[in-house]
Amino acid sequence: MSVIVAQALHIFGFQSRVANNICFFDEQIIVYPAGNSCVKYHIEQKWQKFIPGSEKSQGMLALAISPNRRYLAISETLQDKPTITIYELSAVPCKKRKILNSFDFSVQEFISLAFSPDSKYLVAQTGPPDSHLAYWMWEKQRTMAIIKVDAQNNPLYQVSFNPQDNTQVCVTGNGIFKLFRYTEGTLKQTNFVRGEPQNCLSHAWLSEEKVIVGTDTGRLLLFDSGDLRWETSIERKETVSAASKEDQMQESTDSLIEYPPTSSPEYSAEMVCETEAQQQASLPRVSAVAAYSKGFACAAGLGVVLLFERSDEKEGYKECREIRIPQDECSNEPSQSDKQEVVCIAFSPAEESLLISTNKNQVYLLSMSAAEISKAEIAHFEYLNFPIHSSAITGLDTCIRKPLVATCSLDKSVRIWNYETNSLDLYKEYPEEAYSLTLHPSGLYVLVGFADKLRLMNLLIDDIRTFKDFTVRGCRECTFSTGGHLFAAVNGNVIHIYSSTTFENIINLKGHNGKVRSVVWSMDDYKLVSCGTEGAVYEWNLQTGKRESECVLKSCSYNGVAISPDSKVVFAVGSDHSIKEICDSSILREVPTFDVVYTCIVVAHSGRMVFTGTSTGTIRSMKYPLPVHKEYNEYQAHAGPVAKMSITADDQFLLTSAEDGCIIIWKVYDKEGRGLKRERDVPYSDEVLITKTDMEEKTQVMVELKTRVEELKMENEYQLRLKDMNYNEKIKELTEKFVQEMESLKTKNQVLKTEKEKQEVQHQEQLADLIEKQAREVQDLESGNNQKLLLEYEKYQELQMKSQRMQEEYEKQLHEMEESKSQAMEELTEYYEAKLLEKTTLLEESQNDVRQQLREFEETKKQIEEDEDREIQDIKIKYERRLREERESNLRLKGETGIMRKKFNSLQKEIEERCSDIEGLKLEVQKLQGVIKALEKDILGLKREIQERDETIQDKEKRIYDLKKKNQELEKFKFVLDYKIKELKKQIEPRENDIKNMKEQIEEMEGELGRFHKQNTQLELNISELRLKLKATDREMHKEMQKERDMEALIKRFKTDLHNCVGLIQEPKKLKESIKDIYVKYVQRVDMVEIVGVDTDLHQEYTRQREHLERNLATLKKKVIRDYEMHRSDYVRIMQENVSLIKEINDLRRELKITRTQVHELQSTLGLLRKRKKQSAVSTGSSPDLQSSSAILRLNPEEEAERIIEMQRLEIAYLRELIEGQDRALAVRPTSAHSHPPGMFPRTAAACVSSLSLLENVPARAKVSTGYQPIRCSIWSKTGEGGGALHLLLDRQAQAGSEEDKF
Repeated sequence: MSVIVAQALHIFGFQSRVANNICFFDEQIIVYPAGNSCVKYHIEQKWQKFIPGSEKSQGMLALAISPNRRYLAISETLQDKPTITIYELSAVPCKKRKILNSFDFSVQEFISLAFSPDSKYLVAQTGPPDSHLAYWMWEKQRTMAIIKVDAQNNPLYQVSFNPQDNTQVCVTGNGIFKLFRYTEGTLKQTNFVRGEPQNCLSHAWLSEEKVIVGTDTGRLLLFDSGDLRWETSIERKETVSAASKEDQMQESTDSLIEYPPTSSPEYSAEMVCETEAQQQASLPRVSAVAAYSKGFACAAGLGVVLLFERSDEKEGYKECREIRIPQDECSNEPSQSDKQEVVCIAFSPAEESLLISTNKNQVYLLSMSAAEISKAEIAHFEYLNFPIHSSAITGLDTCIRKPLVATCSLDKSVRIWNYETNSLDLYKEYPEEAYSLTLHPSGLYVLVGFADKLRLMNLLIDDIRTFKDFTVRGCRECTFSTGGHLFAAVNGNVIHIYSSTTFENIINLKGHNGKVRSVVWSMDDYKLVSCGTEGAVYEWNLQTGKRESECVLKSCSYNGVAISPDSKVVFAVGSDHSIKEICDSSILREVPTFDVVYTCIVVAHSGRMVFTGTSTGTIRSMKYPLPVHKEYNEYQAHAGPVAKMSITADDQFLLTSAEDGCIIIWKVYDKEGRGLKRERDVPYSDEVLITKTDMEEKTQVMVELKTRVEELKMENEYQLRLKDMNYNEKIKELTEKFVQEMESLKTKNQVLKTEKEKQEVQHQEQLADLIEKQAREVQDLESGNNQKLLLEYEKYQELQMKSQRMQEEYEKQLHEMEESKSQAMEELTEYYEAKLLEKTTLLEESQNDVRQQLREFEETKKQIEEDEDREIQDIKIKYERRLREERESNLRLKGETGIMRKKFNSLQKEIEERCSDIEGLKLEVQKLQGVIKALEKDILGLKREIQERDETIQDKEKRIYDLKKKNQELEKFKFVLDYKIKELKKQIEPRENDIKNMKEQIEEMEGELGRFHKQNTQLELNISELRLKLKATDREMHKEMQKERDMEALIKRFKTDLHNCVGLIQEPKKLKESIKDIYVKYVQRVDMVEIVGVDTDLHQEYTRQREHLERNLATLKKKVIRDYEMHRSDYVRIMQENVSLIKEINDLRRELKITRTQVHELQSTLGLLRKRKKQSAVSTGSSPDLQSSSAILRLNPEEEAERIIEMQRLEIAYLRELIEGQDRALAVRPTSAHSHPPGMFPRTAAACVSSLSLLENVPARAKVSTGYQPIRCSIWSKTGEGGGALHLLLDRQAQAGSEEDKF
């Protein structure tokens, strides 16, 4: 066997054509088909495990996972023979449990599979023309039942088991919805659908009896026990882009100005037909349905999935959620990228995740918890991993400096993959299909061959950008040299050699008669090897541009070529089922492929390994020199012919792609399972390309974001302070309220306690009275009951005597009845025995009669048979003549009868269906007749309404005529307003100069604010220092006080000792000893001299320091109190001013909105006037129909014009007064003497400046609404001790061009 082993690590791809192509193994692991294998994929950890397909498999058709998540069934076709393979998923690795490949019925392929609820049975549906439904006990490979579902070759789509019943099966298809039940060894149909047959694309079981079915016309049908219970239709929901919204707005505004002329009845009928056709085309296909605990999910056309939940109505469901596939911004047409048909929907076992697959091989994921949180908005799916190829891959290449793989496909996309992280790095779509691709060795450039041009592109950090085009059309093969300084591009049968640095065409290699299929560079870049469809393999010298060697074999069409690392041996594969080793223009040897066509070949850089791809999608690995016998390893890889193969520079990974759109990464090992070591351990580069403009844009965005963050911080701080103040005030109010409530509750509690004590006393008195009453009543009742008991006892004794008498009488009667009964029984037995004897005699006589009749019957039968034989012989002679004549006619009619029988059978079925339809239609006709009567009443009412509306139309036409006259007057006012606008424009310039001066003042004030902030911080530091000094003096004071206490205690002890000593005054010796003891106890020798002087100095210094500190403390307290009172009033005043400023800004914004609406209305009126003038110039007289098409304005034009003129006059007078007052105010420059609270003034200035910038950005149309609209903004600042306000009036006037451009 071969030494080289390849193991699949990761696969990028998906097979959407497989039925039921997504299955959940558990909450995090899914199973899906990719290539010729099934993949177990962990959603969070991103790992893959493979379940390889069967050998010689031609592709998978359907999947099914058992309800216990233990088994997986795969439908395949092996050498044109259908096979069902069942795998055990719980085993590691997954192993085959059973293979079903021998069938008792004709079958071409199995299109759908399903497991029973207990996972013991398997049901499979075959495709047309057989259309068999097979029911197996799969573990014993025993066929339980087979039935033909359809005889008309209609396509079938899905089969499924009842989730709670092993014996019930559902099948859907085109015109087919059938329920089968397994009974008595056969499958029997249990339902018959009435009405028109629907194309049922999908279905799902909602419960044991209910099935939801989706059709190709957007209808959802709910069947309960086979009968239709509920149905609804889904309408296609299109997302409207911003551009289309603007177009619709434009159309609507145009329609307000000018209506189309009334159409004829014929034209309106055509329009109705067109709308019906559009509605038919816009019906969404319900291509997939899946059930979950709350309801079901279904596909609703292209890119839309709807969730339905149970409604309060009987057996009904309502739409609760819409989920869309997101638009792909990297696509060539982002608006069309989400138009994908959903082919499969799957819920996780815990219903936390929803997975869908589309017809473009994409898989999307949605978290159900996130979807329920954002129910108000349209939810969007996310890619399970990243977008993958949706069509055949045409190009694949790797580089040296980075772990990258580049691919291109017929889906018009170029993708850059990372085979170390198994991720997609870059992706972009183009308008044309990409035929070939090669990656530069540095990994920074890619060369792609399109239908019109060959493009060299930069791989930027987030984009693939073209920077050079080459005029090479339809380049089917291109490749960079090993060093990357040259590249070869194929155009038909010519190979163009270009320089990748100067982009010059160095050489054109001509010599092939057929199309060039493969091109390979040697390791030293001196040689180039090519092969073509005409059977030629050429070796080119790039220095001379001539062929060094050639090998032509016309019987073979080559597909791929490779060269050994020493550039001596060339390997070629083609259509003749062999690998050829070519050296010096001669074939050294041919290695057979054993009935398989090799499509491509790759040789490792070490020269010890050869890999080939086959037309069946398998990969073969073999050692070099090539083996003659079957010494290779073959791996099931792709579901189509292998298109491209590439091996990395370190021989660690093999990458393959095929026409199935899948890319597989293989890890290459030696025989012992060790990875092949690198010759040079060079790390991959991390460098990426980025353009200067992108860098500048990103830095600019970063700067803008930083400034924005700072502004937001300032605003947030200001708002937080405001909120703190408000909350503090509220807290105070609440505390006061709670205190008051507590006091009131305490008083209430005391009142209630007193009431409770009173009620307890009353209750005890009432209880004593009730107990006495009860005792009296009990005594009375006992006496009465004793008398009644005596009477009842006497009655009981009398009744007992009566019952004894009755018993004696009844016993006598019973004896008499028994005697009479025994006599009657004896008489009856005698009577019936006599009757039995009579009947037996009659039976014997009848048997004898029967025997005689049988004999007579046999005799007559023999006679009749003899007569019939004679008649038969006569009839045979007659009819043999007729048979000869009719055989000739029968031969003619046989063909017709076969056709007629088929027609007859189909007509019989149709007749039965039509009969059932007729019965249903009769009921519908009765319902419709009632509806018609109701509609006739509605028609009469509508006719009356039409007459009333005709009258209103005539009134409106008269009003329109009056409005035309008013429009003419409005035009005159327009000219007057234009003149005023020009005058007001001239007044704007001095206002702008004033604004500049005011801005300079604002900047100066901000500087003063900064200085005040510094002074405040300095004062805070001084206060902290003084507090520290105070603490130190307090400590010293406490120490002195302690000393004073100690001295007082000592003096007290001294006094007591002295008093005791005075008691001994009569005894001189004892007195002397006691005085000595006192002296020793209270006088120290060292301190005798210093005590008096030190004590006096310390006391003086202490008193002096204490007086100094007390004076400083008093002055500081006064300053702090004075500053606090001053700043508190300033804080309150500035807060009020800021609130008023914010209110003014909000009022200005409201005025802006109003002016914009007025501009829109004036625009519509002016446009209407112009069009009316044009129409009046063409035709003097207008019909009432055309008059009715004029637009109706929302406001009265005369009132609007008068209001505008009055407003302009008032504004001009107001501006003149303000200009004079402003000139006076500017003469006096305010100065600020005291500090402001932090954050107050900058916030107001910033608010005004931001409002000015907003007003400057207002469009011109909004400014021209009333000709002139003043905008006021007040900026407040602290001036002097009492405080003052600087009012800045900023006037903005709309800039308007000519009269035509303004509107």
